[in-house]
Amino acid sequence: MRHQTELLAPAGSLESLRAAVNAGADAVYIGGSRFGARAYADNPDEKSLCDGIRFAHLHGCDLYLTVNTLLKEEELEELGVYLKPYYESGLDGVIVQDLGVFAYLREVFPDLPLHASTQMTVLGADGAAFLKEQGAARVVTARELSLEEIRKIHDTVDVEIESFVHGALCYCYSGQCLFSSMLGGRSGNRGRCAQPCRLPYQWKDGKRVLNSPKESYLLSPKDMCTIEILPEILEAGVCSLKIEGRMKRPEYTAGVVRIYRKYLDRYLEYGKERCRVEPQDYAELLALYNRGGFSRGYYQTHNGRELMSLAKPGHFGEKDRRAVREKQEYEALLGRLHKQYLEKDRKEKIQGIFRISEGFPVEFAVKYKDTEVCVTGASAQKARKQPMTREDLERQLGKTGDTPFVFDKLEIRLEGGVFCPVGELNRVRREALEKLEEACLLKSFRDKKDVIAPLEREGKDVKEAPLEKRRESFPLRVSLENPELLPEALAYPEVKSVYLTSERLDFSRLGEYAAACHQAGKECVLVLPYIFRLEARNYFLERLELLKNAGLDAAVVKNIDELGFLKACGWEIPLIADHSLYAWNQEARRFWNSQKILRDTLPLELNGRELSRLGCRESELIAYGRLPLMTTAGCLYKTVEGCDRRPVRRTLADRYQKEFPVANYCRFCYNVIYNCEPLCLLYSQEEVKRLSPDSLRLCFTIESRKETRRILADFVQVFCRGGQAGKPEGGYTKGHLKRGVQ
Repeated sequence: MRHQTELLAPAGSLESLRAAVNAGADAVYIGGSRFGARAYADNPDEKSLCDGIRFAHLHGCDLYLTVNTLLKEEELEELGVYLKPYYESGLDGVIVQDLGVFAYLREVFPDLPLHASTQMTVLGADGAAFLKEQGAARVVTARELSLEEIRKIHDTVDVEIESFVHGALCYCYSGQCLFSSMLGGRSGNRGRCAQPCRLPYQWKDGKRVLNSPKESYLLSPKDMCTIEILPEILEAGVCSLKIEGRMKRPEYTAGVVRIYRKYLDRYLEYGKERCRVEPQDYAELLALYNRGGFSRGYYQTHNGRELMSLAKPGHFGEKDRRAVREKQEYEALLGRLHKQYLEKDRKEKIQGIFRISEGFPVEFAVKYKDTEVCVTGASAQKARKQPMTREDLERQLGKTGDTPFVFDKLEIRLEGGVFCPVGELNRVRREALEKLEEACLLKSFRDKKDVIAPLEREGKDVKEAPLEKRRESFPLRVSLENPELLPEALAYPEVKSVYLTSERLDFSRLGEYAAACHQAGKECVLVLPYIFRLEARNYFLERLELLKNAGLDAAVVKNIDELGFLKACGWEIPLIADHSLYAWNQEARRFWNSQKILRDTLPLELNGRELSRLGCRESELIAYGRLPLMTTAGCLYKTVEGCDRRPVRRTLADRYQKEFPVANYCRFCYNVIYNCEPLCLLYSQEEVKRLSPDSLRLCFTIESRKETRRILADFVQVFCRGGQAGKPEGGYTKGHLKRGVQ
């Protein structure tokens, strides 16, 4: 990291990159032509991006490339060749979501800093320590973390912390959203989110609508602006202040960077007492973009109405006189920003010494920071008429034109009455500035790199051995949110394991449940929470001895913080990776295997062909259940009805009156929005048998005892006893088994 404290700006195009650098960013993050989480941005091609790296470096700015999507097997094979030119041009870091990508890059480009994307859902010190141990130079924290939680990471783990300070907020924890994917095939894990969170919804209790039509944008947070609490964020340990907005125009980037640069510099020079934000600067940030005003994000607030826009999201209000005036002021502001930061580039101050004396070659030494070059020219002659003056030489040599430099100091060492042709002076000046630029860039360049695809690396054959015979029957693993349904699961010998979820489980009865499972010849497995923040960590830490003595056979982990926690507290238990610990490629699978994962869970967004290529023999396939579309810190129950820490069941209805069940899990204070229809592969027997996974998992969340009994009976009949299923009762989805995602 070049800067002790870094202002990190977004760039969705080369024009935005220029705007960010010219406005004072210390670093810029940008996507290339592939693998970035903003597939619809004006991402540059290879040559343009290499030029962008050079431009940033000439102005003392770092450039990070986003490779923050999940990669399919065939894409991972192309990643090394894709990154090679950027690596050689001096790329300063790569932002990564996929741990398969992470492991591959760590091996192939060992000196390239890797940043763990916010898409990895880093929730605390355990996750940060885990990633640091794997080789991460930096973690980008989940947007939902409080200042206290960030400070805990800073005090515990020696790793750079990057956190968002301005811009749009997702309603879901980043990396945990399947809403856009399941509804329309546009995956947020692939940079193609259709933003269903920005649409209107009804909050319903049965048939009764509980929210006002004027407050129907229930999933749409206000934009975040933390300019007023910048000192507190820095003092919590954040070293990189990240601005969101790769899809926004260059003038937006320039304007936001300019103001944050102003107050960051004030803090660094004068401390907290001189950082009071001037009203006109806050007003300018509002004018550049806001959704129903600003919030300070989650730094000081866990959730609540004050974080939400609720009304129709948009920059300007209704088309009244006030909105027209605001629009005119906005356009004028953009015009000023364009003129200041986009019509001309920032110039870097350099020093120069020019020596000229009769009979000796002229010399021109130029220096930028710690880089210096010297160019010689023809010998100076005795002046026949009027000799050159210092002013003549300064005027001629001080012209820097369209180079990135401007002379801060130009010293002329002139001896005697001499003359040198203007053309020669121009040549020497031009050559000196060109060589200085070349020398500055040369420091960033890396040697040419030979890269190989994952499939070609010695000793790493990832091709799955063909099965001699496909499976015709499968063991079942049953996940229960309500342990009162345990007798239904225990009644079938075909059920190999019972998974008990943590959100509403009576932990004091865990030993009793485990004993009942064992008596029925089944494994008892604890499923850890979707979100494992400080509150959840403390909850489990207080019950650690109870958990260790409960007789559990394994635990399902859903995030990297849980892996880190189990390692830190010394609880050695067989681990199953849930679908949220993504394994879209063989590199990711190898990574999880290296962490002593017993088995993984097949991804929910790959289609049958892709799953077949990945290989399913040692993985669980989720064959039934309400899939979690969003896991959120925001609480819809609190937003609409108020918080009484009482778990309730409500539904979220969209414009087409599709109803999505919502659970507020108060024990760990998060919400889950489930799909309107359950995933059901009961009528996909041939596809499932062709994939031949290790086992099938059935997940029961809101089902009644009767529904649970019927669904279990159907799956046992079809997948264990070779029978046929009855007609479906109600709607269902096959998920992505057929279509997959782009």
